[in-house]
Amino acid sequence: MMSKLALKIRVFWSLIILGLGWVIGVNNLVFAEELPKQSILPLALANKAALAAVDQCKKEGYRVSAAVVDGAGVVVALLRGDGAGAHTVDSSRGKAYTAASLREPTQKLAQLIAQKPEIQALRDMNESILILGGGLPIKIGGEIVGGIGVGGAPGAVLDENCARAGLESLGADPYKENN
Repeated sequence: MMSKLALKIRVFWSLIILGLGWVIGVNNLVFAEELPKQSILPLALANKAALAAVDQCKKEGYRVSAAVVDGAGVVVALLRGDGAGAHTVDSSRGKAYTAASLREPTQKLAQLIAQKPEIQALRDMNESILILGGGLPIKIGGEIVGGIGVGGAPGAVLDENCARAGLESLGADPYKENN
């Protein structure tokens, strides 16, 4: 049998250990609350936007691919429409990545580079950048949560119109010049 003294020592140390665990737990909770919060674009919404963009271009007679990336530029959804060229997969992904990472429509960036040749280096920031119209940031509730890119229509404006259909399908904030 355990002596009363040994029992008291065990209870004492158990309480100390529990107390330390509680303190450590509270500190971790406080730390976790201080972490920044980040909204993510769910897969279901990314798929919805990509499909809406491909469908819009199909209605207009264009065979395209549409890519949707998250806020970090990682592909969440990628659809290649029936008959779309192989190159449209890479171009749609590049446009989506560029719109999300630079937080601007790719057509606006292309126009900016044309007006200010001294910033041509934007094109070479990394191998994923594609500054060609057809990519739009996805902004929901004022926060950019990703990007959508369309490639394959015969012109950047047409690609962008289909990307806008993707934004509209989400109820995302429409892009305006002052966004």
